[in-house]
Amino acid sequence: MTTDLGMPELPPKTPERRPTRRIHVGDVPVGGGAPVSVQTMTTTLTADVDATLRQIAEVTAAGCDIVRVAVPSQDDADALPAIAKKSPIPVVADIHFQPRYVFAAIDAGCAAVRVNPGNIKRFDDRVADIAKAASAAGVPIRIGVNAGSLDPRLLAKHGAATPQALAESALWECSLFEEHGFRDLKIAVKHNDPMTMVAANRILAKACDYPLHLGVTEAGPAFQGSIKSAVAFGILLAEGIGDTIRVSLSAPPVEQVKAGIHILQSLGLRPRKLEIVSCPGCGRLQVDIHRLAAQVEAAFDGFPHPLRVAVMGCVVNGPGEAREADLGVSCGNGKGQIFRQGRVLRTVPESRIVEALLDEALKLAETTDDAGPTSVGGPNAGDTP
Repeated sequence: MTTDLGMPELPPKTPERRPTRRIHVGDVPVGGGAPVSVQTMTTTLTADVDATLRQIAEVTAAGCDIVRVAVPSQDDADALPAIAKKSPIPVVADIHFQPRYVFAAIDAGCAAVRVNPGNIKRFDDRVADIAKAASAAGVPIRIGVNAGSLDPRLLAKHGAATPQALAESALWECSLFEEHGFRDLKIAVKHNDPMTMVAANRILAKACDYPLHLGVTEAGPAFQGSIKSAVAFGILLAEGIGDTIRVSLSAPPVEQVKAGIHILQSLGLRPRKLEIVSCPGCGRLQVDIHRLAAQVEAAFDGFPHPLRVAVMGCVVNGPGEAREADLGVSCGNGKGQIFRQGRVLRTVPESRIVEALLDEALKLAETTDDAGPTSVGGPNAGDTP
């Protein structure tokens, strides 16, 4: 009897997405079966137009779909027309405290406006005017509810920023807009505890059909925040809940974008680009696997084709464990066996491993260009649920 060592079957697809209304943030569709989009927020002073546009260009290059800018002052509001006009991706104005900036953002040509009703003065009294202005301009409104700025009335009712309180606040504000016939809405309820955020979004998913923006607010530094966000997003997205995401890290916006993209790729919700498959290390190692994996990742950064590269520390499990990879290396005795889809091609000195992998990747890319885009990237590279 022979053992089949061929490619494994494709992993199961992500569950069917929750049906929602579709809105358009500029030219980016959100909800209604549209791909899950990645957002971030600039950290520059919005009034500094040049600095803000430079940062927007950086996050756009990293794969960001939608960017949000803070508008805490009149100088920031005055900068919005130039930013909205010159930005390569849709700009969302983030409004707190002063309702007049909502109208300034709409007039400036922003693609959407994010409002936090919990800390905007007499917000409920201005809903009719906001709905009228937003409807006339075709600008959607994002209802943002954060645990740290929950309406005092709901804090008193529930005793804390519970999932029920967060969801109730968002639904109440949506109902005010609905009274004026405005339903071009998106909801975001955020908490620094992933499971509270998950529970709140589950309530919303059952109670309405508005698209949902997922975020764990104040998630923390890059390592901790990425894990908390991945846990919360993974749970909800695997249940079909969530239409756009932001990974809120104490890290540059580009890193937030990269983390969000990797989360979506891991769930099969965005086509994979570069994926490094590497072993954690053990006593059999005869190479610094952590350094080698980092070198390979840096060398392939920006590679134009989807690619899965395996970096294995020894010859014991290398090709076997990484046979799904497009190409890779198994290391030992100062050398590396270069393989493609589990088949060893050649052996090179350790100093030439990265060079050899790049050489094989270019050859593989040429084959891809001739045969079509599905021949690179492993078994799930181009799948979109």
